Amino acid sequence: MEKKITYKSYKQTTKIVIKNNYIDKYLKKLSSEKKHIFCIVDKKIKKNFKKYNKSKIKFIYLECNENLKSFSNYKNLIEDLLNKNIDRNSTVVAIGGGTLGDLCGFVTGTILRGVNYILIPTTLLSQVDSSIGGKNGINLRFGKNLVGTFNQPREVIIDIRILQSLPQREIKAGYSEILKHALIRNSKFFDWLCKNYQGIYNIEPKIIEEAITKSVMIKAHYVNKDPKEILINQNSRSMLNFGHTFGHALEAFYKYNGKLNHGEAISIGMVIESRISNKLGYLSDSDLNKILTHFNKAKLKMYDKNIYNDKLISLLKKDKKNFNGFINIVLLKKIGSSFFKRNISEEKLSKITNILK
Repeated sequence: MEKKITYKSYKQTTKIVIKNNYIDKYLKKLSSEKKHIFCIVDKKIKKNFKKYNKSKIKFIYLECNENLKSFSNYKNLIEDLLNKNIDRNSTVVAIGGGTLGDLCGFVTGTILRGVNYILIPTTLLSQVDSSIGGKNGINLRFGKNLVGTFNQPREVIIDIRILQSLPQREIKAGYSEILKHALIRNSKFFDWLCKNYQGIYNIEPKIIEEAITKSVMIKAHYVNKDPKEILINQNSRSMLNFGHTFGHALEAFYKYNGKLNHGEAISIGMVIESRISNKLGYLSDSDLNKILTHFNKAKLKMYDKNIYNDKLISLLKKDKKNFNGFINIVLLKKIGSSFFKRNISEEKLSKITNILK
């Protein structure tokens, strides 16, 4: 089956195609276009593209992890593309996970003041999250994604078959983001996930296609309503940052060394932020217990020994959502309903987290 979803962000319309076993057909179609095509591919899946060695598509393979998102790699990729004679009529196709998509989105939005690009996300995490919405960027020692742009792809191609080669750890990382979408907006979807998560872990085509489609539609809703994250109501794109305030701080604490992948850090962040929602009187005990029970049953990361480290609180202050020295954080009113809690002082947050210990 094939599912198509479109969303608009200012003048750019993005088409999302969810289809099984589609990447080869799509690249063959692209190669017939009368323009330069550059494919930037994660080295881990290089073997899947050897058949294109004699095609007119130019391939660049990169070692992909969170360290890819740096100024030096940004510069290197731009120079490589210029050396291969990229022009403003060219198309760049990013084939890989979220880190590759983040870098390529930044590069294509800035090289020659912008060239057309397409995303083919190859991890569950990137299929349901980073490939949708046009956010991109690179990391600094101060935190994640602190330099970047909004640059929407022309198309996002989601091929379920590519997920079959992923280790279970990566599938669970993607599932954390699917679960986040349910928690912030759709309680029925959360109930469905509680019944069907094992089918997602097993890459059962019908179940994982439905999970991806519902998840993408939730993210596309926020992107449509608030492309550049400026609203302050329930449609704010900020809602998508549930779990990310603590999650990003944990990643920065470990200096992106792989001890926690992004999905694991966000999973821990969602547990902390659900508990904060409860302690501040927004989320009921029964909803908190439902959340914690599912996280435990689905064997998602729920704890890290450094979540209450003083250094982590200082890292929270560097989050992009913060203003005027205060911490802003996404909390839950109930399962399926979220809001943006503003102006929490460092002292107050420290007191809350001390209570949670």
